[in-house]
Amino acid sequence: MGVNLYSSRIILDTLGIEDYGIYNIVAGVIVMFGFLNASMSGATSRFITFELGKGNRDSLLKTFTASLTVHIIIAGIIFILGETFGLWWMNNKLVISPTKLYAAQCVYQFSIITTIISIVQVPYNAMIIAYEKMNIYAFIETFNSLLKLIIILLLNIINYDKLILYAFLVMCVSAIITVIYRIYCINIIGPFKFRFKWHKEVILPMLNFSSWDLYGNMSVIVKTQGVNMLFNLFFGVLVNAAYGIANQVQGAINSFSGSFLSAVRPQVVKYYASEDLEKMKNLMNNSSKFAFILMYILELPFILECNFILNLWLKKVPNYALIFTQLNLIPSLIYTLCSPMVFAIHATGKIKSLSFITGTIYLLVIPFSYLFFKLGYSPIISYIINIILMMFIYFAVTIILQQLLPQLSYGIISLKNAILSLIMVVISSIILNYFHNCFPEGWIRLISTCLLSVLIIPLLSYFVLFDKNIRKKIIKLIINKIF
Repeated sequence: MGVNLYSSRIILDTLGIEDYGIYNIVAGVIVMFGFLNASMSGATSRFITFELGKGNRDSLLKTFTASLTVHIIIAGIIFILGETFGLWWMNNKLVISPTKLYAAQCVYQFSIITTIISIVQVPYNAMIIAYEKMNIYAFIETFNSLLKLIIILLLNIINYDKLILYAFLVMCVSAIITVIYRIYCINIIGPFKFRFKWHKEVILPMLNFSSWDLYGNMSVIVKTQGVNMLFNLFFGVLVNAAYGIANQVQGAINSFSGSFLSAVRPQVVKYYASEDLEKMKNLMNNSSKFAFILMYILELPFILECNFILNLWLKKVPNYALIFTQLNLIPSLIYTLCSPMVFAIHATGKIKSLSFITGTIYLLVIPFSYLFFKLGYSPIISYIINIILMMFIYFAVTIILQQLLPQLSYGIISLKNAILSLIMVVISSIILNYFHNCFPEGWIRLISTCLLSVLIIPLLSYFVLFDKNIRKKIIKLIINKIF
């Protein structure tokens, strides 16, 4: 997270606010087509993990090769869409200065190649996560962050258009990381021969799953990039830069809870595959709490000290970056609570209701935002709308899971978790805000707020969120670590 935030600061300073905004909006055009890949990657992860949970190696390899075949086809489709509709959109609809148009076109082409590389890599990443090789995942992603630091050095050494050079170097880093993942994945699963073959009995269930997941993933991406384009249409690239900063911070903080939840997802699917629903329920219940705590420990000091951190991090903070960043962190906290429930729904393979309902709620952000922008409201209103709709998504996911797996009796537990989490949020926010106002803005206040966050939130969690069994396990774990 530190490397990503630091590199983002230097990149913004090196490129400038205008070029950074251009990169964010142009690369976002090709990302829009990623909903095809996102839906299939969810299916790939679910089916590979499910076969691994059943312990059938032949079926596992057949599922892997089938998913690789589908991803190659998806890469071809996105390439065609990108070079036709996407290119037309970029040249005719985006608000970009004529002097920057050539650089924007180069960024666009490099972004297409980067996207295609990442698409074909999805089955390999899914295999590593299914085998729960989280240490390797961590090492490779840390190396990925270090390569981004090298990009910064090269931007300042090589005398060429910074925007074009940055997009090219991002593409090269993506290719290097892909090769590393692929080599390690082949070592995990052992020798196998890939054949571009249509395994009907494997691919059709995956396509059926992904066809419903397609709508949900498309909605998330369209919402994200749709709001980005509305910002560009109503307010220009400077607000796009602020939007990009807010998303960078959110992505960096999400990496903590996201990594934790990445380790949880294969376990949830495996428990369902082995029909051990009691362990599945306990894992969902506890992982949502732990993920929430991890996220909140980081988010609360960042929200309270956002102004100081952004000014420390960036030499020039774009307008709206402060409030965008603060508001953007709240939906992530809400979604963290319901992520294990989403994993359980995916494990059943019955995702029609989940995708349609949550996807539709996501999409509502765009028309509501457009309406309020037309009425003269500031871009802040879009984030407020997103927070409100994310609350509806949480309760929708709870209801859907209760209908699919009534034997879990998870609805009441989930609602109780949400209420207790909210109580913890309110209490810890009041305590930290009290101490926060005792010091002037600066390093002392930042450090004290972070330390209090690390102390107060886990302590409140211990008494508010956890039952007796988990408390005993925590105490036992601490004692074992000390002695």
